Amino acid sequence: MTIWNPWHGCTKISPGCAHCYMYRIDARHGIDSTIVAKTGQFDLPVRRKKNGEYAWLPNGGSAGVCFSSDFFHPDADAWRPLVWAMIRERRDIDFFFITKRPDRFYVGLPDDWGMGYPNVRIACTCENQAMADQRLPLFLELPIRGKSVICEPMLGPINLRNYLAKYGEEIGSVGCGGESGPKTRVLDFDWVRDLRAQCEAYGVPFSFHQTGARLFKDGRLYYVPRRMQHAQAKKAFTE
Repeated sequence: MTIWNPWHGCTKISPGCAHCYMYRIDARHGIDSTIVAKTGQFDLPVRRKKNGEYAWLPNGGSAGVCFSSDFFHPDADAWRPLVWAMIRERRDIDFFFITKRPDRFYVGLPDDWGMGYPNVRIACTCENQAMADQRLPLFLELPIRGKSVICEPMLGPINLRNYLAKYGEEIGSVGCGGESGPKTRVLDFDWVRDLRAQCEAYGVPFSFHQTGARLFKDGRLYYVPRRMQHAQAKKAFTE
């Protein structure tokens, strides 16, 4: 997946934001992460070569959007309609983004959205039960063709059974993962096991993205180097 960040910067709104990787990276370069600003990539999808072909992903593909911000951040309200127009133009690209702000979905939504553009998939992230119960009742009622739920960083056990029972056919996938960085909170593998079992019970695809830096599994606390966190997550259910 290719990443496209039309703007950069965000503000923290819940416990999952506490150790945000973007803040950590910006701090190394003296950048104020709370300032939301357009990037030099803003119009990237619709740039063309001299021959008229698209310069970016000319053969289509998939793109992750706003991985250094939130697509529905209020400071980006003026730019969002322009981005929607680019997404509409580039129907040969599947666009994917993650949000903690499903309550702002309708701000700047295109008039022709209907039940959603077929090339847009949106994931709502919920790091604990409180955030799941706050965000998912809103998110799962939204007119979006491709919906996913991401519990990352997973900060406690999360019961999605009621949502899976009611919206299972609309939820394309559920994923979870731990937290990285110097102040990492522990991920208990029992939480992951239980979430996986919930998804299996309702036939919803599940993935364990990454262990995070500190994984508690079968009575032992593991410190997992960053370079191994994705690989170890893939092996977690086979060992």
